[in-house]
Amino acid sequence: MTRIVADITMSLDGFVTGPNAGPGNGLGDGGEALHRWVFAGDPADDRLLQEGTERSGAVIMGRNLFDVIDGPGGWSDELGYGAREVGRPPFFVVTSTPPERRRLTNLDFTFVTTGLADAIELARTAAEERSAASGRDLDVVLMGGGALVGSAVAAGLVDVLSLHVSPLILGAGDPLFRDAVRRELVQRDVIVTPYATHVTYEVG
Repeated sequence: MTRIVADITMSLDGFVTGPNAGPGNGLGDGGEALHRWVFAGDPADDRLLQEGTERSGAVIMGRNLFDVIDGPGGWSDELGYGAREVGRPPFFVVTSTPPERRRLTNLDFTFVTTGLADAIELARTAAEERSAASGRDLDVVLMGGGALVGSAVAAGLVDVLSLHVSPLILGAGDPLFRDAVRRELVQRDVIVTPYATHVTYEVG
């Protein structure tokens, strides 16, 4: 079964970047510490990262995030989806206007101009095709940014919410739940490491 999984890291006070995030400063001022769990080498963190990457049949992102990873200092052969676990699922970018050119020509990007719901359906089809070919269930992963993930949860488009809560108070930046609506969640898993608390919810 293909699930729609929103997977994102946030600070204890609910920010997914520090202030002034953008190309060349992807996690914002002081935001690099959010993803310390990705690079610290803790076995539990590494296992979660690998499992999430391996289950990714298709990935959705917003245009701001695409501009960060495609810009100078963005993704490379050494740093890509899943950090050291460089994955190559198809990527779907929600945007009003596709870019005229892109730097990352070795990855499969589709630019969806008709909204998030359409991007999810396209990604679901791609993930189901990859699931059939591989013989195992793969997910559609919404990796960010915060506005995209928050709006998807608010709209009821997400089956699973996977939060990596960094032991960090940023005080400002891009919040995950800017215009939240009430949602019932069922807590399914909590894993605590020195660098993050990983919490998995089913979204009602």
